Amino acid sequence: MFTINPKEIKTTLLHSYMLSAIAPRPIAFASTIDKGGNVNLSPFSFFNAFGSNPPLVVFSPARRVRDNSTKHTLENILEVPEVTINVVNYAMVEQASLASSEYPKGVNEFVKAGFTEEPSVLIRPPRVKESPVQMECKVVDVIKTGNEGGAANLIVCHILLMHISEDVLTPDKKIDQNKIDLVARMGFDWYCRASGSALFEVPKPQHEPPALGIDNIPLSVRNSYVLTGNHLGMLGNVPALPNEEELNQFRETEFYRKEVFPLAEKKLIDEIHQLAKKLLEEKKVKEAWLVLMS
Repeated sequence: MFTINPKEIKTTLLHSYMLSAIAPRPIAFASTIDKGGNVNLSPFSFFNAFGSNPPLVVFSPARRVRDNSTKHTLENILEVPEVTINVVNYAMVEQASLASSEYPKGVNEFVKAGFTEEPSVLIRPPRVKESPVQMECKVVDVIKTGNEGGAANLIVCHILLMHISEDVLTPDKKIDQNKIDLVARMGFDWYCRASGSALFEVPKPQHEPPALGIDNIPLSVRNSYVLTGNHLGMLGNVPALPNEEELNQFRETEFYRKEVFPLAEKKLIDEIHQLAKKLLEEKKVKEAWLVLMS
């Protein structure tokens, strides 16, 4: 392993390693306003949600590493503690990136990046009309973590209103993850797109009763040369192993007679595990267990 001690390398280098390793990161496209009414719009990838009651999000306009200067977003929030946080999807990512250019204070990035100002309902900073989700927020705290370049300024925001485009909703008013087509930041100039084949589901672990766990999987399966850690994780996310009645019923099926029995009779363990692997990759966890246990 290549080991880094943050105290022994330059902040700029540590910064690049962190951004490449802690990724993908959601983007807060933050609109703020100063006491003179000048609007600023800038993207930040040090951002996430931290609670739903009250609904809180936090983002950080960190001090610039190269010259230790602060960003206009932070300066505006200290004057007017309000912000609209707009999400960034693939259709607007190039424009959002353009808004990160370091224009002089007072320049409106809505204009520079070609976005449309949409008046907010409860706060002064406008929303980005093109964004599929816009959050009007009151700033409840600003936590400064240091005075050197790279130090964070945690902006704790209370969501007052959330606006969601009908175009990204399902008929039952849930956000369709493919329709919203979000993007996220990675290291250097890299982004990733959260849609299509990049999306996959992992069922949450059992709670009542709790999941079986990998430690309760028989050693003959746990030590498989075929099944990976992900496969074992899927197998461990069931409440119990198949019982004898379920196994007997499975042994009466045509699938067992044609696909499983010839392998079991010859004790072709790896081939049985390959069949279970195929079923797991088709999300057929119960069937995989029946193959493995029968």
